[in-house]
Amino acid sequence: MKVELRDPNVIMKLSRLGSFHQSKLSFLRSFLSEFKDWDYKRDVFNLDKDGFGVAVYSFKKKERVYSLVCFANKINDDDRSDRVIATKWDAAFTLHDGVPDIKDIERLKNEVPKQEVGRLSYKELTLSRANKSVRMFNHVVESLSNGSQPNLELLEKVGYLYRTTAVYGSGKFGLADRFRIKNREEINGPFRLEMMLVYLVRQFTFDQVNHVAKSKNPKKAVKLDPKICKNLGIGNSTGLGMAPFIVNHPTLLNNWIFCRETALKKIREIKIVKIQDSELFKSCVRNSIKNITSWNTESEYQLKKINHLLRDVRKFLDFVENKFSFETDYPFNKIYLWLEKEACEECIEYIVSIMMEPFGEITEPLIKKMSSDEEKYFNIPTNRTAGNLKSIIEAKYKNILEIDFEKQTNFKKFWFISKNKEEPRLADRFEEQGSELEQPLAIARDIKKLYNKLLSTKKTLRIDKFLNENSDLRHVVRRAFIIEKFPYSEIQDNTISENIVPIDMLRLKLSFFGALKFDPRSDKWLRICMFQGAPLPNELGDYDEQWVYKSHS
Repeated sequence: MKVELRDPNVIMKLSRLGSFHQSKLSFLRSFLSEFKDWDYKRDVFNLDKDGFGVAVYSFKKKERVYSLVCFANKINDDDRSDRVIATKWDAAFTLHDGVPDIKDIERLKNEVPKQEVGRLSYKELTLSRANKSVRMFNHVVESLSNGSQPNLELLEKVGYLYRTTAVYGSGKFGLADRFRIKNREEINGPFRLEMMLVYLVRQFTFDQVNHVAKSKNPKKAVKLDPKICKNLGIGNSTGLGMAPFIVNHPTLLNNWIFCRETALKKIREIKIVKIQDSELFKSCVRNSIKNITSWNTESEYQLKKINHLLRDVRKFLDFVENKFSFETDYPFNKIYLWLEKEACEECIEYIVSIMMEPFGEITEPLIKKMSSDEEKYFNIPTNRTAGNLKSIIEAKYKNILEIDFEKQTNFKKFWFISKNKEEPRLADRFEEQGSELEQPLAIARDIKKLYNKLLSTKKTLRIDKFLNENSDLRHVVRRAFIIEKFPYSEIQDNTISENIVPIDMLRLKLSFFGALKFDPRSDKWLRICMFQGAPLPNELGDYDEQWVYKSHS
């Protein structure tokens, strides 16, 4: 039986993309799998009694070494902010290429805590900063210093001791340009170095809290239980800065989604499913209920989604355990068709992610295809014709062509770059100034504009001649020729409509990172947890691949 890939006009809608969850394809999970046989070490740990100072952690294999250099700083409570306009943080980090010497550490000590204002060198690969969850950190210190473990209920509500506010790479602020390292086999997958930084930062938070507790009460203090450490991750606050990424990297977006869709297609095409695979699948669904019931948020929007998800996952579990037999042919195809009929979008995509768990032989080859050498696809084929372009748009953007951009509600918002931090922002076109500085992120509107122009253009006109007269449409001409080859490269939705939910764009990207427990703080920024439940560095050699579905309490 042959199953078709899912229709991009359905899957690339923001409401569906904003329902994606982590899976075996997510970057933090594939990173752990790829680095599990590397040697982990804490090389330097020079903190004072209050936990301020320098620490260095490393991953090593053969001659290759990556070192996380951590600087823990004393700051006033008033200076602590998750917003991108902050200038001070509890800790700042950089991932150094190789082993940093004393001169490197002195140089980095002056630059890394400054973050965007500092200047790094080609020896540094990624840069980040993080703030304590002060209430959590202090509670854990207090408990450990008195010889007891912290309150598990409180820990479960937050899920981390620190949260990062940005992770930078690819040549920003003097960091190594991508071309220097892109051919290294071990970091060939997307965001490998960023994942490594966040993972090692997580270990630093445990070491720091243990150190401060011990310094406070050397005789009585105990260490944080490794099981508790395991169930803590690293928090992150993410705003609109992440949203344009998925618009500006169409072939990369395509490869992420295409690999996920290919995995689903191949699983649906399995005629006979082994008992151990169906049991593992059911076990992961069962265990995952804990993730949903411990997913805390005050956002009414997200609470509604969580409640629908919990209701539908329980309904699905009842179906597969009591009313369905995996002994039938193509069981996962039948399960998927049931989901489309009976479950909400959030539940469909949640179960799609879990379907991958038994099938490493399907996901592993796909992981290697999730990067993209984008430059080669950005040249416009100028020898093609206006007729070719019109046909592509009619085939690939049919839903977008139905949007009426004469209505104010359909072009109410605009994207711009803030002056103070050069970060993307979203504003109301009719209530706020600055729409003349609009960024080219309104792809739906511009595709419609291009199409209307093509309606009155001779079909045989070459694209180079067309662009001579319409250079303002060059960006969408390029995109149309990209989507011809890459079906999942475009969000099939209007990113400037009155009803846009920008966090759907953030959530899409974060699901591929491997984030858990999305917690919107508005429609424009959210908090997440990464590596919650993940093995600790000293457990990497032998860990359960399905750790993400184990209890996180």
